Amino acid sequence: MSKILVPSTGADDWRRFLADPGIQWKRGYSAMAAALSWEAANGVPREIADLLDNPVELLIAIPEHKVRLPGGGRESQCDVFALIRSADETTAIAVEAKVNEPFGPTVGEWLVGASEGKIKRLKFICDLLGLKKEPCDELRYQLLHRTAAAIIEANRFKTDRAAMIVHSFSQSHKWFDDFALFTSHFGCEAVPGVASSCVLPSGTPLILGWAVGSSEFL
Repeated sequence: MSKILVPSTGADDWRRFLADPGIQWKRGYSAMAAALSWEAANGVPREIADLLDNPVELLIAIPEHKVRLPGGGRESQCDVFALIRSADETTAIAVEAKVNEPFGPTVGEWLVGASEGKIKRLKFICDLLGLKKEPCDELRYQLLHRTAAAIIEANRFKTDRAAMIVHSFSQSHKWFDDFALFTSHFGCEAVPGVASSCVLPSGTPLILGWAVGSSEFL
């Protein structure tokens, strides 16, 4: 795929990057909700900006951005990848948009009959995130590889910080417990609308947050 990016003319431009637009591109689904939200903001959606140091400046946002991980298989595909400037720091953000969709298989489910490639990938992610032991079986694998994608891109773009933000349009905070379990692995307490932060053993500052999107985009 070319690395030349063409500016968006509206939310419909996001549709072509989806794996299955016929199923995913619908009102009430995360892909369209995220596209409408980001396009309406003409920058960083307020609920995401509130997790960072205001004021914020969007440098670039890329829909459905793919980040390659070791071990073969599919890339980690961020619903939105963004570079954001706030105060005197630049942050690389991997955004996972949700409405009612779950976070996919748990680590335990993902490892059933695991290939050598999967074992290699999980070890790489754990090392990158500074996890000293293998994550519990109940942890959602998607949250692990999406956070790894944020750190990989923070290193690639030489930003000051990395962030993994769940942009949830569920007004009842559906699947928030999965996110809270994930943040606990970093010694953080998850609260909707409030960012948690830590410094990884590598020295990379990491922000984790649950941003609540407006129901107007559903």
